[in-house]
Amino acid sequence: MANVIVIGAQWGDEGKGKITDLLSKSADIVVRYQGGVNAGHTVVVQDQTFKLHLIPSGILYEDTECIIGSGTVIDPQVLIEELDQLAALNISTENLMISQMAHVTMPYHRLIDQASEQKRGKRKIGTTGRGIGPTYADKSERTGVRIIDLVNANNLHEQLEWTINYKNVILEKLYDIPPLDPHEVIQEYMGYAERLRPHVVDSSLKIYEGIKKKRNILFEGAQGTLLDLDHGTYPYVTSSNPVAGGACIGAGIGPTMIDRVIGVAKAYTTRVGEGPFPTELDGDLGEQLCDRGSEFGTTTGRRRRCGWFDAVIGRYAVRINGMDCLAITKLDVLDTLAEIKVCVAYNIDGVHCEEFPSSSLRFARCEPIYETLPGWRQSTAQCRSLEDLPKAALDYLKFLAELMEVPIAIVSLGASRDQTIIVEDPIHGPKRALLDANGAPVNHQPHDSPHSPFAN
Repeated sequence: MANVIVIGAQWGDEGKGKITDLLSKSADIVVRYQGGVNAGHTVVVQDQTFKLHLIPSGILYEDTECIIGSGTVIDPQVLIEELDQLAALNISTENLMISQMAHVTMPYHRLIDQASEQKRGKRKIGTTGRGIGPTYADKSERTGVRIIDLVNANNLHEQLEWTINYKNVILEKLYDIPPLDPHEVIQEYMGYAERLRPHVVDSSLKIYEGIKKKRNILFEGAQGTLLDLDHGTYPYVTSSNPVAGGACIGAGIGPTMIDRVIGVAKAYTTRVGEGPFPTELDGDLGEQLCDRGSEFGTTTGRRRRCGWFDAVIGRYAVRINGMDCLAITKLDVLDTLAEIKVCVAYNIDGVHCEEFPSSSLRFARCEPIYETLPGWRQSTAQCRSLEDLPKAALDYLKFLAELMEVPIAIVSLGASRDQTIIVEDPIHGPKRALLDANGAPVNHQPHDSPHSPFAN
């Protein structure tokens, strides 16, 4: 049995959906612990592509229980749309559970989010405009609506009558937006409540019961480490805590119950929205990475900014999350390049720096210090073992493992499930040797691997 957290080691969009989907095959329960519909996980199964925003990736496995935890914020309309889309594809959602303590995104949250971002002008953050920040703000202000309120008609009426009238003052006076009709909103959300009520549970209790029964539990977050509200590139961050520590709060369990932390990083770096990006590539090369990697946001469709792999933020992510191992995704996107650069440190105002700076102003002045590696200039899409990889590709992975000071357990070479090298079996120990922090093979006996995601 093991309880495993999967987190993004960059600015999100690292391919966590695919990695979570792969690991979900061996999991009994998958828990989404933070974020809202501002997140998007894309999973490709044979000829079908699934784009999930709120429902955990494990829903694609019939026997896997999926829980949307209390740390998430839920837009009921979007969640119901996802349920309908999965039903149309004959995917059962009977095993989906929703935390009664999760907060609900309301129409005024979306309106305020969009209007506030517009008013920021040059200081805009680059939000998705889906109301996530205002929902979390109301949670902190203690004026939020929780799922437990949504499914109780009396509570919903009482709370929304006052809240909507209060928000209408803000909409009208501050943003010049017509007021919402409290009766219409209440009726709309009462309809959502009827649809979602059968899925509502005490999620913390469900997870705890699973732990006591020694079931395999996978915790999946949204976004990535550098978008964390406390530890990311503030203020260009999300409104919650995607880091591994956020899983305990968002799921409602103690830290002693976590066994493994798996970080997911692309073989290069991308970022959506505003904010500094030291290794960002302008011109043809950046466009090439974007096109080859299909770098468009699952939620917004926005084009992602692309750049070289940044080992400084990678090491920071390892430290902040206490990572045991890494999954490297989209290695195949680099197949055509003659040479590949990796940022190993920064130059900040003439000072050599190997650690991530907390100040956004200092981070904006970071100039990347690169090491250049030869490319392999041949396709890796059909590789299914480390031995299949070109030597230069294997050397590149070893170099990343050395810089990040953590082993690589999974290598993804495309969107499909089968386009993956499982360096280490998630349940039964390693199929092959891991690449350790020095790039050397590490052999473990089955069931005894300290880095196996679901090791005993």
